[in-house]
Amino acid sequence: MATRRDVARLAGTSEALVSYVLNNGPRKVAPATRERILAAIDELGYRPNVVARSLKTSRTMTFGLVVPDNSNPFFAELARVIEDVGFASGYTMLLGNAMGDDAREATYIRTLLDRQVDGLIVVPIHGPHSWVAELSEQTTVPRLVLDRELELPGATQVLTDNEGGAYQATSHLLAHGRQRIGCIAGLEGVHPTVDRVAGWRRALVEAGRDPESASLTHVPFGRADGYRAGRRMLAEAGHPDALFVASDEQAIGVLRAAAELGLRVPDDVAVCAFDGIDGSEYTVPALTTMQQPFDELGRSAVEWLLAKIADPTLPVRRITHPTTLIARGSCGCPDLAGATR
Repeated sequence: MATRRDVARLAGTSEALVSYVLNNGPRKVAPATRERILAAIDELGYRPNVVARSLKTSRTMTFGLVVPDNSNPFFAELARVIEDVGFASGYTMLLGNAMGDDAREATYIRTLLDRQVDGLIVVPIHGPHSWVAELSEQTTVPRLVLDRELELPGATQVLTDNEGGAYQATSHLLAHGRQRIGCIAGLEGVHPTVDRVAGWRRALVEAGRDPESASLTHVPFGRADGYRAGRRMLAEAGHPDALFVASDEQAIGVLRAAAELGLRVPDDVAVCAFDGIDGSEYTVPALTTMQQPFDELGRSAVEWLLAKIADPTLPVRRITHPTTLIARGSCGCPDLAGATR
């Protein structure tokens, strides 16, 4: 089995330089020297002893990410960004998929801690979070809560401005002259849902409308749930002439419901959604949506986590990112931002 000394001998360098390349630091290595070392590693089939390295450095160069449901495109895209940013910094991401289950979420968090990850990012499910007290009491591992409000001591929070985005989306529908703007929201009590409903309400109140008389329903963030909610809401007499839908996944279901009811989008009912997932531009009509800043969310989460790993005294923060309106055909705008990727 090849050793670090063998790599150094073949590359014509010192073992220290080999170590710098393997660990991405702490000193920079000249590009030509780096290439020789990488070529020697490849030729010899050298693999670092991760266990020995972790004992020496007290780091495993891994971090954990636990999400509610990785089949949801929003979480899948967020996980991809987080993994890419971590990988570029020399870290391997270990993923736990809670599938909306508190016990499963707790098991993943305990397992990741048992594997001695250097840090932990959690997008909590909607539930009791039985693991919070245990995590707070038993470990000082750097931790970050993403996309949710959760009282977790020592955790930084990275969030989207959900209320501001929902306010802008509803205001955009009002600017189109829509009179009866309903809302299909996520489950009650979930942080993004609470804030998005608040933004919808605020826009209506500022426009002199009564949100209490407007149509509002709470369903999970899924296509089938959006479809069923859309069928119920749009089948009513005097149905809304516009809908703010709290996720793109729900909105895709709403578009099908409208088509089955013989309603034209946007002529009979305008739709504005939230998230900006891949695929939202390929619906018919293309979906107007509030674009979540996936890259900024993932990058700021990983950058803070790695900084906290390097400096445990780093204070916790609350980082909030704005959303961007992507106007397409479903709200009544010319579809200038359709399928361009």
